[in-house]
Amino acid sequence: MKLTVIIPVFNEQATVKELLYRVCTANTLTWEKEVIVVNDGSTDDTAKILEQAGSDYVFKIIRHRDNLGKGAAVRSGLGVATGDVVLIQDADLEYDPSEYVTLLNALEPNVDAVFGSRMQKGVQGGYWHYILGAKFLNGFINFLFWTKLTDVYTCYKLIRTNILRSLALSSNGFELESELVSKLLARKACIQEVSISYAPRTFKDGKKIRGIDAIKGVLTALEIWIRLKIFSKNSM
Repeated sequence: MKLTVIIPVFNEQATVKELLYRVCTANTLTWEKEVIVVNDGSTDDTAKILEQAGSDYVFKIIRHRDNLGKGAAVRSGLGVATGDVVLIQDADLEYDPSEYVTLLNALEPNVDAVFGSRMQKGVQGGYWHYILGAKFLNGFINFLFWTKLTDVYTCYKLIRTNILRSLALSSNGFELESELVSKLLARKACIQEVSISYAPRTFKDGKKIRGIDAIKGVLTALEIWIRLKIFSKNSM
């Protein structure tokens, strides 16, 4: 079995070298590991660092000439992924690759996806806009789809590759998270949550998600829910 780790990267010169070390040396049990880095139009020294790191670690690099967004980067990585399962990994060190073992252990035969929940342990160094935004989006999506997930906007989503490709993702930005989980829930996929650690960074440190991304997430989930209801009504 093979795990594909997709890492979208945009202007992460301060963290990407350490992140690659952690990802490439992370324990994945008996799983073979494939690492795909998508340089999403970085304008700092990220590209140079990736080229240098290529002599120390084995990973694939996909280059976007322009900054297209996290969703576009993930879709580019998925296009060349060869693993049986895919895990999305941010490049900012908020998520710890040592958690891969926890995620993989939870992928039982009947499970379609494993989400790493930041909420179950509590956020270390949390800040109000993160808590407010994450909890609002979580509650909204749970309300639409009658579920009880604790962290729909987590980056750590481990998903079987065939299922992920069948979702026909189209989002370019951070609303990818909303599209991905909403489409999984619409098809009643089996999602298992496990508790993970999380060390959020501030906007000053380079955090990129903004309030407008939450609005886009709400609209994305609502559109998928409406389509589901229309389809269900027409099939009756």
